[in-house]
This record gives sequence, C-alpha cells and structure tokens, in this order.
Amino acid sequence: MRTTVGIIGAGPAGLLLARLLHNAGIDSVVLESRDRAYVERRQRAGILEQGTVDVLRAAGAGERMDREGLPHDGIELRFAKRRHRVDFPALTGGRSVMVYAQTEVCKDLIALQLKDGGPLLFEAEALAVEGAETDHPRVRFRRGGAEGAEGTEEVLECDYVVGCDGFWGVARAAVPAGPVRTFERTYPFGWLGILADVAPSHDELVYARHDRGFALLSMRSPSVSRLYLQVPADTDAESWSDEEIWAELERRFETDDDWVLNRGPITQKSVTPMRSYVHEPMRHGRLFLAGDAAHIVPPTGAKGLNLAVGDVVTFARALAHRTETGSDDLLDAYSETCLRRVWQAERFSYDMTTLLHRAPDATPFENRLQLARLDRIASSRAAETDLAEAYTGFPIG
Repeated sequence: MRTTVGIIGAGPAGLLLARLLHNAGIDSVVLESRDRAYVERRQRAGILEQGTVDVLRAAGAGERMDREGLPHDGIELRFAKRRHRVDFPALTGGRSVMVYAQTEVCKDLIALQLKDGGPLLFEAEALAVEGAETDHPRVRFRRGGAEGAEGTEEVLECDYVVGCDGFWGVARAAVPAGPVRTFERTYPFGWLGILADVAPSHDELVYARHDRGFALLSMRSPSVSRLYLQVPADTDAESWSDEEIWAELERRFETDDDWVLNRGPITQKSVTPMRSYVHEPMRHGRLFLAGDAAHIVPPTGAKGLNLAVGDVVTFARALAHRTETGSDDLLDAYSETCLRRVWQAERFSYDMTTLLHRAPDATPFENRLQLARLDRIASSRAAETDLAEAYTGFPIG
C-alpha cells in the first residue's frame, strides 16, 4: 500500500489532518489500532478554542458542532466565596469558545472521511516507523491485530509520516534519542472527574479555588454535567462514594449568594493525572509528531486537543505550500512553528494550575499569593485580558 502521507492515529488530530489533506488534494491513509466504536466513545477534551472552531468549519466539519455545541462567552472564577465572570468577547475583540466533546468531533470527522476521504483503517495497529531519514519512510502495521491479537502484517509506503498516536505510540519511539530534549513536570495531584445525568448548575464553566483544593464545573450537554475535584495523585476513583463527591463539590463551590449545585445520578468516575511534557524537536526526517505524541498539558487550561489541531493545521499548510511551490521552507520550520505555540500553552496551563490548585505542602504565604493573583485578575482589565486571550486560543501557525 502506498500514499503521500501516512497518519498514525484516528483521534481528532489524525482525522482532522486527513480531512485537511483531502481538501488540499493530497492523499493519505489513516491507521488506527482500535475499532470505530472505541474511537467514537473515547472521552477526552470538551472545550474548543475559537481557532479550532474556525478550522472545523472551514474543513466542512462544523455543521453538527454549530447545531449541537454550546458556545461560551466566558468563564467564572470562584474564590473566597466570591464570583467573578471573565467576559471573553469584551476582552478579546469577539472571540469565544465552544463546548463540544472530542467524541463528537471524532464522529463528525470519521463520517466525512468514510464518505469521501482516503482510507481509514480501524484495527490496524502501527508496529514501527522505518526509514524516517529517507525520502520514502514506511509504517509497518498489523491489520486486525489490535491489542496483540494475531493479524496480517502489512507495510504502508509514504512520502511523509505524521504520528498522531499519543504519548505511548510508536511514532515518538522512532525518533533517535541523540538530538532529542524533553521537558517534564509531574504534579502531586490529579482530577477526580464525574459525568452526571443532571443539568449543569451554571451556563458557563466555573473554576473554583478553595483551601480544600480545586474544583471545576463543566458540561457535555444541557442535560449532562461534567465536574472535577482535585485529589491526591494516587486516588482510586471508586474510593469516593457518590454522596462524598457531591458534598465535597458543594463545599468547594460555596458562595456568599444563593447559588445551588444541582445533584443527579453519577454515571462515570475516573481520575486524570496532571503532567506537563514537551518533546523537542517535533520532527525527525520525514516523520512529524503531533498532539500528545509531542506534548502534554495539564487539563486546567483546556489546551490539549486545541494544540493538536494547531499542529496538524501547521503541517497541512506546509505540505500544501510544498505541493504548490516546491519549497520545503514551511516543512523545515514545522517544529519551530509548533513549539512557539506549544510553550505558550504550557505556560498558560501551568499558570492556571498553580493559580487554582492547592499544593499538598502549600504554606499560608503561598495560599495568600494565590488569592492575591485571583484578586488581581478580578480587578485589573489587563490581567483579565491576558487570561481571556490565552483561554480563547493562541494564533495557529
């Protein structure tokens, strides 16, 4: 099998890249180790930046998002029982975000790819990337070999390979250690996340800083709430009863007014670890890394999916430029271009995490500094604008 671009991974990054390339007249093949049902129910991010929304619309993948997604013009910061709303359009010249789950983005892109795109092979497990330093890299994969089952081994011959296969995928493993630098921070806490069949208690996201730890009120739809509690990193989600979760959420979201947290049946519990990671460079020969294969951010800033979108847009533009002009300039600048945006997102995610989470060994001095930082955002348009500009998204490319 041969193609111009071999894409490893059918998450939102790989699927969007395939769509962008199709629209540019460039052929690709997408390899995904899991089956379609798994990909379409894999719960991940739910906040789309303005730039991501614009890209999906331009790619022809925005119809259902615009019909069913929840546009949000701000967030609420909650601290010391105070409530402060950050108005995104007023601070950023009209930008906002969209609440639309990654599962739904994937469903939309899968439907488009199967309708008129190139091959999308589910249960096709990438085994290795070979010859990345040559003009014709190869991806060895096993069809029907998901999770180690026996299958038929095949080779995908490419001009370029893009690894959208996550932190544990084969793409990053194919980059020689010599020129690589990695940067990492692991946080001593995680998020206990729940899905609950209950209408959200607020029409926008609420980020709460409390002496007992951070809490986040989010949503998946007008009838499904998504909520999080800061917990120790080694927490077992099942060690928390439903009653304990709701009681703790009520404590951390407490305000001086009559706001009430809606309770409902909890349908899912899980613990998300908190870490930051960057792999430099994001390219080796004709192998390009995108999304979690190259960088991870803590979820506080809602940047993971949006960074992946920026990566694949940058690659698609660079390859289209080469096709039109014969110049490799933009491809050669891929890593540098992406990393500028990545590090700004890492900075913002770190700032949001340290602003809102209570470290296990936090001193009274550090606690008061957090409150001072929050008060600064609530009282200074300049500080508030910096948060709003970062939250709604850094320029792509």
